[in-house]
Amino acid sequence: QVQLAESGGGLVQAGGSLRLSCAASGITFSVYGMGWFRQALGKEREFVAAIHWSGRSTNYADSVKGRFTISRDNAKNTVFLQMNSLKPEDTAVYYCAAEYRGWGTASAGAYVLWGQGTQVTVSS
Repeated sequence: QVQLAESGGGLVQAGGSLRLSCAASGITFSVYGMGWFRQALGKEREFVAAIHWSGRSTNYADSVKGRFTISRDNAKNTVFLQMNSLKPEDTAVYYCAAEYRGWGTASAGAYVLWGQGTQVTVSS
């Protein structure tokens, strides 16, 4: 079964950290670029971070640069998003997505597979 499953969301105070995971199944994970997107209540989905299928390059939204780090473990078919110095404006549902032979684009339309999302809530 082709599936992306996010985990690691939760409630954290401002300034805290969370680590999101996204486990892939049913695909050859190592040939997919992986991205993280988020959607806050009442807002459009936005790009957060992405990583090349080989892991050799990454791409970040300006709003998270220096605070978030994306990484991947191809042996475990998993992509991670380490989120530090969290702010209330980071509150959203976070989705991981897969792009075949992807280099880490910020364009949501390039991603062919999406997870169900995990809620991240940052309290002030």
